[in-house]
Parts: sequence; C-alpha cells; structure tokens
Amino acid sequence: MTVTSTPSDEAFIATLHEALGDAVITREAIPERHFSDWTRHAPCRPLALVRPRTTEEVAATLRLCHEHYRAVVPQGGMTGLAGGAVPRADSIALSLERLRGVVVDRDGATVSAWAGTSLEDVQQAAERAGFRYPIDFGARGSCQIGGTLATNAGGHGVIRHGMTRQRVLGLEVVLADGRVLDLMNPMLKNNTGYDLKQCFIGAEGTLGVITRAVLALAPPAQQTHTLLCALRDYPAAVALLHRLRGAGLALEAFETMWQDFYAMSCDWHGGTPPLPAAHPLYVLCEAEGDAARLEEALETAIAEGEVLDAVLAASTAQARQLWAIREATAAFPTRLSPLNFDISLPIGEIGAFVTTATAALEARWPGVRIVNFGHIGDGNLHLTVDCHSLDADAPSVRHELEAEVYRLVGERRGSISAEHGIGLLKREFLHHSVAPEALAVMRALKATLDPHGILNPGKLLT
Repeated sequence: MTVTSTPSDEAFIATLHEALGDAVITREAIPERHFSDWTRHAPCRPLALVRPRTTEEVAATLRLCHEHYRAVVPQGGMTGLAGGAVPRADSIALSLERLRGVVVDRDGATVSAWAGTSLEDVQQAAERAGFRYPIDFGARGSCQIGGTLATNAGGHGVIRHGMTRQRVLGLEVVLADGRVLDLMNPMLKNNTGYDLKQCFIGAEGTLGVITRAVLALAPPAQQTHTLLCALRDYPAAVALLHRLRGAGLALEAFETMWQDFYAMSCDWHGGTPPLPAAHPLYVLCEAEGDAARLEEALETAIAEGEVLDAVLAASTAQARQLWAIREATAAFPTRLSPLNFDISLPIGEIGAFVTTATAALEARWPGVRIVNFGHIGDGNLHLTVDCHSLDADAPSVRHELEAEVYRLVGERRGSISAEHGIGLLKREFLHHSVAPEALAVMRALKATLDPHGILNPGKLLT
C-alpha cells in the first residue's frame, strides 16, 4: 500500500471526534485491556479507541479510516490466544463491546445477537427460552460473539455440534469502506448464490467487521453422564470413541489427557486422584443417553482390555470434580511459562504425532517438559511446552520450538491452528497448512474487500 499523504494524527482524531463524539477515546484514557489479548504479546496503546453503539457508527468509523488510509484493529473480549486483536501504535482499535443484545426466535430456534454480547449471555438467553447454544469453552463469560465468529471458535462440544461456523445462519458485516452487508438470513435452507457470510467467519477481522449474527440453537440437554477412563494406549481411546458412538450415545465431549497432563493436573489439585496417575492415557467423556447403554459399552471396553479403570460420576458435584482435572489449563499462565500449540491432525495419526513430536523436542532440548491433551473426537490436539524447563526461555528458543512443531504438523498435512486462529503469532507458519495456490486466492480476496489494507493489517496473512 502506497500512501502519498494523510492527515496528521491530531487532525484525524479530531475528525473521528466530530463524527462519533464520546465513542472516541485517546491517549492515557484508553484502558490497558485494549493493548493486547490473553497472550500479552507485544502490548501497545493504539492511536485511538472507538467504541461504537450502533452498526451505523461502525460504518462511519470504517468509512473515515478507509478514506484516510488508517489501520483498524477490531476487538472483542480480548480473550484470543494468537495475537489477533493486538493493535499498532498508529491504528484505531475498534471495540465492539457496546454492541450488545440478544433476541430469541422460539419458532425458528434461533438467536440474533449483537457482536459485543458475551457467549455466556447468549447461552443464558437460549436456556431461558428452552434451548441451548452449544458452543462452549472456558472464556464464555469474557469472550464476545463477534470474536467467536471472527476466529471460528471451537470448544468442548465440537464433537457433536460442530465449530461456530456450523451454527451461523446469517450475519451483518461492515466492509472496509463502510458499506453494510445485510446477510441476516434466519433460514436453514438458502441457496441464493455465493454464501458470502462464510468469507467473514474465521477471517479474524481482516475482510470486514461482524456486527450481528443469527445463530442456530440446539434442543436442551437431556440426561448426561460424565465418565473418566484410564486407557492402555491411544488406539484404545479411538476404539472407545467408536464404541460409545456405536452404542447409540450422543457424545457431548471426548477429552483426552496424556499421562503427563493428567499427573500434573492431579498434583496441582492435591488429594487422592480419582484414578491412579500412572496410566498412559485418560479420557473424560460426557455422553447423553441411556445409562444402561453406557455401562454396557464400558463393561465391554474393560473386557477387551481397552479401558483399564474407570469412574462414572454419581452426582453433578463429582462430575465437576472430574472436569476440574481437564480444566487445569486455566492455571497454565501462573504455574507454567507455557508455549501452547493448538493443532489438528487426522484422528488416527494423533497418537503417533505425540510420540514423534515428544521425541523430537526432547532430543533437541533435553529435559523439556511437555504436556498433551485435546479433543480427539474432532482431531484437535493441544501440546504445551513449559518453557521454564528450558535452559533459555527466550523468544529465539520459542521460535525454534514453534518451527519444529509446525514442521511436523505440515509433514502430516495437519492444521497449525485448530480453533484459536492465526493472528500475529502463527502467520509465518501458515504455509505448512495452506498451499501456495490457496494463499494466493486468500490474498486476492483480501485485496478485493479491503483494497487499502486497513483491516487488521499484519494479521493472518504476511
């Protein structure tokens, strides 16, 4: 992008103030939470923060920024893990936090939500109406619907309900030049040409700013059963996955924890673990359906030697205790110096990948501490390296670790980002998962929808 002249920073801020009034915040008045996301990567105060209250104000902001070649960084709840909402010093941070509100259509089993509405608020509105919005993960109270759409968020329930993309019926999107696309379709069936909304889901705000969405709801959950199993190896986990599905059970979650993760989490929680921490692999499963079918499938798995030991939660409180083991990730930032990998691989290859990656990292960095866990029912593995265990916890070492892991992912034709997006932190490794021809098409789409390159520059694409 070549710009011959632009107004001074002060003149442009004055223009924003004139158009948007007190929606514009500058200098020291900008809250620090807008400087970076949960990664705390490269925190930076933007030139200005704009907090619009309406779609029209979003459009006005983008129109002015487009006319004056000013970078815009859309921001949601700032819970991202890829640096996708980190501003630049010369950019305008566009926070959607004031765009809030939910309307449930009981007849259509849908919810219309503004982008700044929290995921938890959408879930609660759906429950009050007798439904549920099944996209769920730990940041539910902080993240915003717009952010979940921009990153195509996943979570625990993907195995049954799909990623965020699968729940979206319609969108309202503001383009870089301020035009508003009304794609707020509430129908499940709609074959009227290009499905334009898909261009913006998972695009991390680089093609347009999502302001509203129509989301498909699911029926309320029936009786669920929480089961923790110890297994002999990874193939046994895959066998258990298919066995439970074959028994007619609807799996809401199928969380896999390798021994390294399970032992660490149990140690952090203290007390006696629900199962001994010496087994190779553990699965935390949540299934909806007849309890007798679950028990019968479990008995068969034990008889076949796939499951070595098991605990079936007898109460909601016990189920929460079992889930607390899996949710030890919330303590990673305070107990570890974590380098987190969020990758996808063919389900049958995940076990071999863990073995190969562990061996490769330990050979290059002796004594490195690695923990593995994930949602293997949807092919998602989370591998975390504790950089405290390395002789040098430096950016150069972290970069070498990333390069090695993503190289191994690329060799297996996996995805370097399963559910957290690309942002700033993974863009240089995108070629491991996206072919040159596809990258060229992505760049062409970016140039068409954002010809001045103002939308979240430097994110996703290099």
